[in-house]
Amino acid sequence: MSGALQGLRVLEMGQLIAGPFCGQLLADLGAEVIKIELPGQGDPMREWGRGAPVWWPVIGRNKKCITLDVRTPRGLDLLKQLSARADVLVENFRPGTLERWGIGYPILAAINPRLVLVRVSGYGQDGPYASRAGYGGIGEAMGGLRYVCGDPSAPPSRVGISIGDSLAAMFACIGCLAALQHRERHGTGQVVDSAIYESVLAVMESTVPEFTEGGVIRERTGSFLPGIAPSNVYPTSDGQMIVMGANQDSVFRRLCEVMGRVELADDARYCNHAARAANQRELDELISAWSRQHAADPLLTMLEASGVPAGKMFRAPDMIADPQYQARHSIVKVAHEKFQNLMMQNAFPKFSDTPGAIRWPGAAMGAHNGDIYGGLLGLTAEAVESLRKDGVI
Repeated sequence: MSGALQGLRVLEMGQLIAGPFCGQLLADLGAEVIKIELPGQGDPMREWGRGAPVWWPVIGRNKKCITLDVRTPRGLDLLKQLSARADVLVENFRPGTLERWGIGYPILAAINPRLVLVRVSGYGQDGPYASRAGYGGIGEAMGGLRYVCGDPSAPPSRVGISIGDSLAAMFACIGCLAALQHRERHGTGQVVDSAIYESVLAVMESTVPEFTEGGVIRERTGSFLPGIAPSNVYPTSDGQMIVMGANQDSVFRRLCEVMGRVELADDARYCNHAARAANQRELDELISAWSRQHAADPLLTMLEASGVPAGKMFRAPDMIADPQYQARHSIVKVAHEKFQNLMMQNAFPKFSDTPGAIRWPGAAMGAHNGDIYGGLLGLTAEAVESLRKDGVI
């Protein structure tokens, strides 16, 4: 075991991404996370992944996996016993589900007043939309993110990952840690309510006050940031693309020197921030014409030597081969009984004294039934076998 959250016990209920990613973050930082799955069914994430079902080894990593049907009286009793011994319960069911099963927060708090209940949902636990099914993409649209993604000539675009779910999980994790700190001071747990749409809204910068104060609705701009120039994606002679930001006056002058066009730094059209913003499109075309004459690697070497921020568009092969990734062990190889070349992102952020770690990849369904029911709860082998035969676990 390692990590700053060592000694913390978390029960994880729910499935897919928003709740389980919160559980993964807590597990990466050292918490004992006990994932609860329905017997014979399990989390659909066990089957997800392009090319191979490799998402589960990531999102299920460091978790102890047990099966339990809490819809049965015996299963509900076992969950209550586990809750009495836990610090946190994470769930991402539709609001009201726990209450229908007879384990709403008042009941859980009566069993364990120190328990923190982390609830992740599409729209939050109250309000007129609370009972709706909430998926990440819908939350991204409602939170304002989808509208500003993509090229203005096309409909709004997906970001490329399930960012709404992941943001809700991250805010749930932050809320969980804050609630635990409050518990340290006051001795009692509470409910943390993380909504996908609000988690997206939280990272939407100044889009709301831009409208309320200036009447401006931020639109899709594609690869560039309006009014910040030059800052865009530029082509290279070998068919790659680089991202470059040289919008400060001093940095832009250094770029002009690299381009062999130092006179541009004093040109009235580009000599300061406002001028470059007004002539952004033609400046990008000028830089693109220059960048197309160079292959990506030597171009980046020139820019780096001159102190101009720039970088490649990375894909998985680039990440694995990159020396910065290697030096910081940002991607690590993880032993797996089925996937012999399994690599994944490491545990973040880094700590000087209590680093997180990947202790094992996502385990088989029910792999830790004996450990939890026999060890933690102290049930006999006969009692555990009876539960299994009756489909409770």
